[in-house]
Amino acid sequence: MGRRPCLEGRSQGLCDRWLGSRRQQLFVTFKCSDIAYDVLKEQPGLRPAPYLASRGMTWIQRRTSQSMDDAALKDYLRESHRLVALKLTKQARKELGLAAS
Repeated sequence: MGRRPCLEGRSQGLCDRWLGSRRQQLFVTFKCSDIAYDVLKEQPGLRPAPYLASRGMTWIQRRTSQSMDDAALKDYLRESHRLVALKLTKQARKELGLAAS
């Protein structure tokens, strides 16, 4: 399985979007820096990512837009992509068409 800069999941609850006749909320999980992790994990609507954070990884899950709007989320997703790409080998980055950082 390849590395991913973000993950998504769905859960019943207050609605960010409709899927069929059931209301579903979109959760987004992303990698972040140690400093961002320490700040974000305490914010409403955000939490350490299940499974990943319990293993010492700095991943956050946005459950609601209460303290992080979509524009800020996009910025964190870009940074997440960069952080994950940095951990790839030069060969993998080349195969994926990612610039060397």
